[in-house]
Amino acid sequence: MVLPKEMRIKGYKCFDYIHKSARRYKGASMILKVTKANNNLMRANKIESLVNSCRCAISISNKVSKKAVVRNRLRRIIHNHLKTKLFKENRFSNYWALISLNPNSINKNTNDLLKECDKLFLEAGFS
Repeated sequence: MVLPKEMRIKGYKCFDYIHKSARRYKGASMILKVTKANNNLMRANKIESLVNSCRCAISISNKVSKKAVVRNRLRRIIHNHLKTKLFKENRFSNYWALISLNPNSINKNTNDLLKECDKLFLEAGFS
């Protein structure tokens, strides 16, 4: 399943802000970038006044897999995991997170990817 609208990051300005100012946590098959939210970058019609969870995005390049089916499957798995883990968590409502998968992540088992994701979020302070 996809992330709820309240949890999505949209717009190139938001992604530029994350790439420039985020703290990076590197794992074997993914990189987690976390930063404080800057709602001024969100478009006015996209800002929900009561955001109760962390906003997240996932970046999977063509280097991971040339097939969109495989990339979308990985994206859905991680979206579902983030949704169950972070949805309605008020403690993290002021943060944005970007997960970038490395090309070697295609060789990993799904459970290993989710464990690594949890480990990176724990390292970032999202317990």
